[in-house]
Amino acid sequence: MTTTKQPGFAPAASPLASTTVHTPEERLIAGETSIPTQGDTMPAYHARPKDAEGPLPIVIVVQEIFGVHEHIRDLCRRLALEGYLAVAPELYFRQGDPNDFADVPTLFSGLVSKVPDAQVLADLDHVANWAARNGGDAHQLLVTGFCWGGRIAWLYAAHNPQLKAAVAWYGKLTGEKTLNSPKHPVDIATDLTAPVLGLYGAQDTGISQESVETMRQALRAANANAEIIVYPEAGHAFNADYRPSYHAESAADGWQRMLAWFAQYAKK
Repeated sequence: MTTTKQPGFAPAASPLASTTVHTPEERLIAGETSIPTQGDTMPAYHARPKDAEGPLPIVIVVQEIFGVHEHIRDLCRRLALEGYLAVAPELYFRQGDPNDFADVPTLFSGLVSKVPDAQVLADLDHVANWAARNGGDAHQLLVTGFCWGGRIAWLYAAHNPQLKAAVAWYGKLTGEKTLNSPKHPVDIATDLTAPVLGLYGAQDTGISQESVETMRQALRAANANAEIIVYPEAGHAFNADYRPSYHAESAADGWQRMLAWFAQYAKK
């Protein structure tokens, strides 16, 4: 394990693990872009296969609490190698820069808690529109999110009726309601219009198994098309290969389940 700061990672994400994965860009078109949204210009990272022909299925990648740092960019590159146009928007951009915060508690209180869900969901609609105008297939719109973004992925599956499928990685399911976060995934189970796959760790100290079971009951009561997988040996952020929480076996299985979920629903 190393505590050396690696370029491109959020300061609050340290210490960085020796298992950090870097996906090269040789076979991709990848880089920074900007997306017009709600009168502003939102920074974003995108990646797509270099030799692709025709419109590509779109995956919106919703950031962790740390913003669109190197891990999220790498996930976009991995998805691009699978044949997707992957786009990760900087969803905190109006409220601040996550790189200005050295630890998670101050990052959450100083920035993340100030970002309204309604703003985020509207921004994601603009991301979908941008992707459809820039080589993406509007009829194959998908979303995945991690940690903070996992919760947003659930919410977006109840927000955008054009969405074909969502995969939520260890996103919070229940919690205190605030003006910026008036609803949580458990509250919108009856409103889901896209099938959702939830990927969780049994050892997650921030997302209790009780809350996972509460969500399962809400989904069953709503007769929702959703599935929750819990990995017995994994904790929170088990897909985050740059963190000590990384659990390689669970991450690899979750990634394959995500790809299968997307393939199953993208063209329906």
